[in-house]
Amino acid sequence: MENNRGSWSSRFGFLMAAVGSAVGLGNLWKFPYLAGENGGGAFVLVYIGLVILLGFTLMLAEMTIGRHANSDAYGSYNKIKKGWGFVGGFGILSGFLILSYYSVVGGWVMKYIVASFSGTGADKAGYFTNFISSPVEPLVYHLIFMGLTAIIVIRGISGGIEKASKFLMPALFVLLVVTVLRSVTLDGAMEGIKYFMTPNFSEITLKVVIAALGQVFFSLSLGMGIMVTYGSYLRKDEDMEKDAFIIPSLDSLVAILAGFAILPAVFALGFKPGEGPGLMFITLPAVFENMPLGSIFGALFFVLVFFAALSSSISLMEVTVAFGIDKLKWSRKTSVIIFTTLMFIIGIGASLSMGEWSDFLIPWIDGKSYGIFDFLDVLTSYYLLPLGGLLGALFIGFVWGVPNAVKEIKIGSKFVTEKLWSILIKFVVPILVFLILLSTTGLLNKLFGL
Repeated sequence: MENNRGSWSSRFGFLMAAVGSAVGLGNLWKFPYLAGENGGGAFVLVYIGLVILLGFTLMLAEMTIGRHANSDAYGSYNKIKKGWGFVGGFGILSGFLILSYYSVVGGWVMKYIVASFSGTGADKAGYFTNFISSPVEPLVYHLIFMGLTAIIVIRGISGGIEKASKFLMPALFVLLVVTVLRSVTLDGAMEGIKYFMTPNFSEITLKVVIAALGQVFFSLSLGMGIMVTYGSYLRKDEDMEKDAFIIPSLDSLVAILAGFAILPAVFALGFKPGEGPGLMFITLPAVFENMPLGSIFGALFFVLVFFAALSSSISLMEVTVAFGIDKLKWSRKTSVIIFTTLMFIIGIGASLSMGEWSDFLIPWIDGKSYGIFDFLDVLTSYYLLPLGGLLGALFIGFVWGVPNAVKEIKIGSKFVTEKLWSILIKFVVPILVFLILLSTTGLLNKLFGL
């Protein structure tokens, strides 16, 4: 069989791809709102602390597993300890299911770029609801978004993912800075800046810390097999300790800049901040409509969001494609075509659940019933990802063993944080991730009334 694996051609390319996988829609539509609602600047400080604690530790752990085993997420765990491939399997399944519905949202973003440039009233009430509930148009954009993702991934690591990320991430950063400058110079912007950054330490409760923990976990692509997969393409002399510090730092910088890009503009024009699709597709188009040169900045903003979505989607796709190449012995092309087709089909259900299939509900163990889109989101975000992250930390701490992981890290790094990392990965991280799991499943509330 031909060698389909590939490798990174430069450190910068790897860093941009890794940051691209971490920077996604969550940075733009969830972080600013969470910060504002949970103590402003105090939340930001807690978040940054947890990024250093949890993000750095787990990211280094996942990269180490991948580089040591030089295989996909399933194969890496299985190579190190026979029978433990299922840990990576959680990541592969998560990535596969997430991209199925994430691509639908990516399609929505593309629609809004077109609407912003053509001035077709994307700011009007009901526009978003009418669009996502229509049976055909969202599927066309879903198909285009999946197709773009596939085209990049089919070109391999250095020729596809790395090349795309080297363009997407710097471009995203420039567009974000431009949007920040426009937003903070609007009359009345100071209210939004205060909402976002004024520390209110009285609002920092265990519930807030757990909310920050969850955001760190999901924002940094932990537990999805992405960093294991990307780590498997690293050279042995790569300083992974340094990388594991840079990637979460840049991801946090983007999240904070997103807060400065969005909240001052929302407040300046008299809107209420919200989170999720409502902020992105309903509030912000209305904000841009009321802003000088709003149509230009609206279009630029959605191009920025598109770059964030695409850089995340190519990493999610690569996790499943690497499994096809390494485990199933398919060529890269075959792997991309098969998985793209399957994801697109599942995405059809996710898209239609916003409209024609909205009455089709799936009952779940939390006692609630969900449409296909929401079910995929709940299953992956609240169950599969934390479980994968918890098992990954336990795997290094108690199965492979911390000394073996340290030995791998030290091949390319002085590893100055060795003692701290060893304690964090073996004891602190499993407890923190277990808390996330209890919190997101509602068990923490039942047990402790939180």
